[in-house]
Formats: sequence, structure tokens, C-alpha cells
Amino acid sequence: MPLSSELTLASSPRAAADARRWVSEVCRQLERSDLVECAELGVSELVANAILHATAPFKVRVRGTASHPRIEVVDGSTHPPVPPAPRDGDDLDLLLTFGRGLAMVAQCAVAWGATIEPDGKIVWFEPSPDMADAGDAEWVIDHQDDHSPEPTSDSAVEVRLLALDVALYAGLDRQYNELRRELRLLSLSHQSDYPLAGDLTSMFASFERQFPATYREQLLDAEARGLPRVDVTFPMMRESAPILVTMTEMFDVADAFCRAERLLAMARTAPQRGLHNWMLGELIHQLDGASAQPWSGHPSPSASTSQVG
Repeated sequence: MPLSSELTLASSPRAAADARRWVSEVCRQLERSDLVECAELGVSELVANAILHATAPFKVRVRGTASHPRIEVVDGSTHPPVPPAPRDGDDLDLLLTFGRGLAMVAQCAVAWGATIEPDGKIVWFEPSPDMADAGDAEWVIDHQDDHSPEPTSDSAVEVRLLALDVALYAGLDRQYNELRRELRLLSLSHQSDYPLAGDLTSMFASFERQFPATYREQLLDAEARGLPRVDVTFPMMRESAPILVTMTEMFDVADAFCRAERLLAMARTAPQRGLHNWMLGELIHQLDGASAQPWSGHPSPSASTSQVG
């Protein structure tokens, strides 16, 4: 059952109670009533910490899989959480420690961790059926790989994506980043249960290395400027073509992975899939010597095209 919804929380004392009720209902929808107690306790601690020590916006959502659901609390601070120190003292000392909230989360969790993003962070945990006496759950930090530098080899080809729909691409990019993160976390914490997650994660990392930094910079600039369409130009190695061909198939596999309800995330929409296939096809054909052809999907209202790069 893919879950596209999330709960936006108010910056008020009632936020933790709202998060508890919402998470409890989601667990029951997933037929995981066994996780409700730890899910409620863990999300209460994370939301309380976020309200006290971070900045808005605050959100709570559930990701992962039905077998291994993951509860995430999102805030607007880029300061990473500090994992709790090992317990050394009596219970009163623990109650007076700043890190009590995260220590409690660790006791409620099978695994937990954080992702630091440019505009905030996500602190997450996988609730356990039973609360542990000691918080020994593994702490995981996932990192995105950096894009490769500009190709300088004689085998580099200048490729162009013409009249690319900026808004549609932005939605596709968000879907891709969420899927990429889901698969990476599964490969880190549940590789034996989801071997395909590790394979896809490795393929995605190889795929991303084919694109220079200027590719993403141009698209982010077009989105910031509110352009409906944009031409993007960047160098790409000829040797990238086989990887792009493989990834065209792998993205379909990832969609099937979502539709089979193995992930609590959404597959690409039909328009996103159409744009993605056009982009990959254009790059493959241009690396083989063909000329660039513009995106011919439905235009945005009052569409105009700006040359970038």
C-alpha cells in the first residue's frame, strides 16, 4: 500500500499528540498493530526534540515497507542530531540528560538514523514490536554520492535536452530522490531481506556518475527562475550509453517494485515516465551521433523556452 500522505505538524505542544494519533492509524492500516506502542513513543520523542531544538516546517511520515515500516520526522534545521551517549549511571541521570529523547528512540527501534538535506533534516526510526532495556539499535547515516566532474576526455560528447518541461522534471527528480533514498536505506539495514535494493542502489550510483554537475545546476536554475521549458546542454562520455540503456529497464523494475507494494513509496506517474524515457532515449541517440529532438509532451500554459548552457 504506497503511502503518499504525510502529516504537517504545528509548532505547538499538541504536535507530539497529533503525530502519535496519526502514526498509530497508519500502523493499523498496514496491519502492524504490534508496532503501535513503540511507534507512538518513538515519534513523540522525535517530534518533541524537533519542536524544542529545530525549526519549522515540521512533518511526520511513514516510509519503508509494510514488513519494515520507517517513521520519519522532518524539520527545517540542518544541524545533525547527536546520538545518545551510552548509559552510565542511574535512571535519574538518564532523565536529566539532554539526549534522553534519542535514547528512548533507540530503545523503541530496530534501526534508526538521519539524513541531512540542503534545507533541513530527516530523523527516522523503524519501530520494534517490543521496547528494549538498552538502546542498541544501529544508528545509520545515509549520504548521497556527489555528481562527477565535467568530462574532459576526447570521447566526451555535447548533448542537449531541448524544450524540457521544468515542472514535470522537478516532480520526477523528487520522486527519483525519494526512491533512491528508500532503496539505499533498505540496502543498508535490510540487505538480506531486499537484495534487489542493493543492486538498484549500485546501479543508480553508477547512473548518477554519468552526469556532470552543470546538468543539475542548469535545471535547478531554470526551476528557481520559474521557466516552463528549458534547453539544457552538457558534456557526457560516449561510454555512458550502455549504462543509460540498462537504466531505462531498471527504472521500470523500480516502478514494479513500488507497485508490488514492496515499498511505501509511489512509482513514477505516466507523464513522469514519458519524460524520463524521452530524456534517456535522447541521450542514448545523441551519444550515437543523432541530432537532438525536443520534448513534445503537453506544453505548460504560456510555455516559452530559454536557452541554458
